[in-house]
Amino acid sequence: MVIAGTRPEFIKLAPVIDGLRQTRTVDLVFISSGQHFDAKMSETFIKELGLPEPTENFKAGGRSDAQQIAKIIGASESAIRRYEPQIVLAEGDTNTVVAVALAAAKVGVPFWHVEAGLRSFDRTMPEEINRILSDGCSELCLCPTEISALNLSREGILPHRVRITGNTVVDACQKYVAKSFSRSNILSELGLKDRFGLVTIHRKENVDNFERLSRVVEALCGLDQIDLVFPIHPRTKRRLAKSMLWQRMVRSPHIVLCEPLGYFDFLRLLASSVVVLTDSGGVQEEALTLRVPCLTIRENTERPETVMAGGNTLVGTRKEAIASALNDVLYDPTRAIARIARENPLGDGRAGARIATICSEYCEGIVSTADSFSSDFKYDGLTILTVRAEDHGVTVEEFCDRIGQVMSTTVYDRAGNPIIPKADLTLQKGWIVCLHGHRTDLPISTTIRRDNRLPLGKVSHRR
Repeated sequence: MVIAGTRPEFIKLAPVIDGLRQTRTVDLVFISSGQHFDAKMSETFIKELGLPEPTENFKAGGRSDAQQIAKIIGASESAIRRYEPQIVLAEGDTNTVVAVALAAAKVGVPFWHVEAGLRSFDRTMPEEINRILSDGCSELCLCPTEISALNLSREGILPHRVRITGNTVVDACQKYVAKSFSRSNILSELGLKDRFGLVTIHRKENVDNFERLSRVVEALCGLDQIDLVFPIHPRTKRRLAKSMLWQRMVRSPHIVLCEPLGYFDFLRLLASSVVVLTDSGGVQEEALTLRVPCLTIRENTERPETVMAGGNTLVGTRKEAIASALNDVLYDPTRAIARIARENPLGDGRAGARIATICSEYCEGIVSTADSFSSDFKYDGLTILTVRAEDHGVTVEEFCDRIGQVMSTTVYDRAGNPIIPKADLTLQKGWIVCLHGHRTDLPISTTIRRDNRLPLGKVSHRR
């Protein structure tokens, strides 16, 4: 059972659904929560992406957050009991996802979270709470990157509940960008010139805070070096219409306001832009994948890979910072693009197929989520290593001494059970040791192996 309710969820689950269809061994129930009840934010995307018609629509839109979550929990519980799926799958950090996760956990059906492990470390963001709760309810966390997997490790989520798959947004961009150029006439429809930027603003912390929203509008109105195309999210439009800010934007000749766009139109605009200004997590990822410089109008991001890869700059909401960052991109656009890493840290475009394979093998009883995590990885002071044959029988203290200037935080046995890392604990081959420290000159016997194709062991079938 796959449940989605917002534009980003439809986009990012499309490659998974395509993969499941190709397996031909899994019956799929696709349901819309109706969180985005505007046709331009939901039905249009379902049609363009070739998704199946939803079996049900919970029609949960137009409510407060608490009411929306309550509605989706109740409707999800009923659907899960009715269809009896072996897996319930959802993607992202919306109210839909946390509600579906809670419902599945309470019914006792495995919930799998696509795009698990993202963290902004800002609990004032409603999405951050949704992420944490959804991951906590997940039997399997399907992480897009190593960083997201490490976030879960820091929170105590056992390694056997984690898989690194890559981000399905890469799959979608690679598949649909060419189609967007052949099917979309949005540039001529909006009368755009060669150089223009794209703007998307919808985050609650920006839109529902009048002071922040005012600063963002003033900044955009002052960026008259190029035209700025601004597809207005319904939430943003409502907030702007309640003040003079809407008129301020309408009177700015370089700001091209338009209604929410379909996926092909939006992808064509993004791919053709010289820069994108956004507070959207998904747009940060899409911009990096399409190698478009991105200025994120937030103080933090749960997608640090986009910043580390050189494609994204956090500019906050101050007019001066936004203007300075934009001038930097426009002054030397070739340099701005050259800074973006050519190897996309978000994935290789096969994440959807990986997830579909894991799903189908689980449903067929070939694999289980109970197998230990099978890949080593390291990032920013935290290292996770598998005990090799040559280290079998050494103590935790001896293991740490071999590496130097690190301390063990947790040890996991082959079944993924945590063990307190006492100094005299004897390690066995295949165990996992979590180390804290900033040591990069690891010995050859513990060389980091990066591999997104995470093998799973064979087990008997289970419902």
